[in-house]
Amino acid sequence: MSIRTHIRSSFEMPTMVVGKYLEDLSDEDILVRPLATMNHIAWQLGHLISGENYHINQVVPDSMPPLPDGFAEMHTKETAPSDDPKGFLTKEDYLREMTRQRNATLELLDRLTDEELLDRSPESIRYFGPTVGSVFAGESSHWMMHAGQWAVVRRKLGRPPLF
Repeated sequence: MSIRTHIRSSFEMPTMVVGKYLEDLSDEDILVRPLATMNHIAWQLGHLISGENYHINQVVPDSMPPLPDGFAEMHTKETAPSDDPKGFLTKEDYLREMTRQRNATLELLDRLTDEELLDRSPESIRYFGPTVGSVFAGESSHWMMHAGQWAVVRRKLGRPPLF
């Protein structure tokens, strides 16, 4: 199995988990915080989408589609405390942008050779790992880490466990 094939398959689990956790939640539900000091799902979705765009653009500059105007600014550390629905998108808008960015990530991944995936990652994102491939794989882990927090929101809302 090539490195690319292995990394590509690592995106299947978070994509499925995110879809299942969100499918029966409303726009209001994604603004519920598991605890007062934790981020709600809407902010986390924006953070994850912005992060994927940023990380992959660091690996191959200008390889990702631009985020919608103002999107990244809506999901900064400074906006994390906000509960104002006007400051966030609908669930469908987040899912649409998530899909658009993920498709671009996977299209780029499919163009990279194993040798390119073994190249050193840019210093600016070395926290995801030492190689280009580890940056792609890190996106999968990043989504799973956040999605795991959504199980708490689901339980708080009275939804049954899914997994």
